[in-house]
Amino acid sequence: MPPKADGAEAIVLNFVNEQNRPLNSQNVADALQKFNLKKATIQKSLDVLADSGKISFKEYGKQKIYLARQDQFSIPNNEELAQMKGENSRLQHELDEQKRAVTEVEGEIKTLQSNLTLEEIVNKEGKRRKEVKEMEDKLDKLRGGVTLVKPEERKAIEEIYSEKISQWRKRKRMFKDLWDAITENSPKDLKEFKDELGIEYDEDVGVSLQSFCDLMQHGRKRTRGH
Repeated sequence: MPPKADGAEAIVLNFVNEQNRPLNSQNVADALQKFNLKKATIQKSLDVLADSGKISFKEYGKQKIYLARQDQFSIPNNEELAQMKGENSRLQHELDEQKRAVTEVEGEIKTLQSNLTLEEIVNKEGKRRKEVKEMEDKLDKLRGGVTLVKPEERKAIEEIYSEKISQWRKRKRMFKDLWDAITENSPKDLKEFKDELGIEYDEDVGVSLQSFCDLMQHGRKRTRGH
């Protein structure tokens, strides 16, 4: 149930005095919605308070601006203003200190949250121990000369490797035949011509077909040795 007229006036008067700033009826209506006061009731209360001299008002065109009467407030002198400024400065300093303290605590909380719990540490340690054991077992097998790659897998890999080497050798030969035919009667410097075309030999990029052939032969010798 909405407050009675006199109750509404008391609510509006208290609000206007508390705000102590220029207000229109809409400002007051928006702020006092929690009291279930209609805008018409608020407008009437403002007018009654203004007519009775309890609040001040000014008209700007069709709009009325209401303000608390300033003669009801004590105006501080220069000494009191200085004290208030000092108190305000002290409170602001305390607020800044509190903000810094809150920031430090929040930082500590984030650090603690990022750390592993005891249970997580134990689980991680167990996982690492298992990995180390598996690596040690694998190392022992390698030291003991145990072949970790199955013979059929090794054979398949060697066949693929051999095929790639053969393709490499074939393409080198094809290029050489073609290059010799192109440059046989060319008056150009062959190195400059090669650079002009953007051609690179294996040696230019630090690779050698022979080294890969030797690697394959070395692997076969090791297999026969075992």
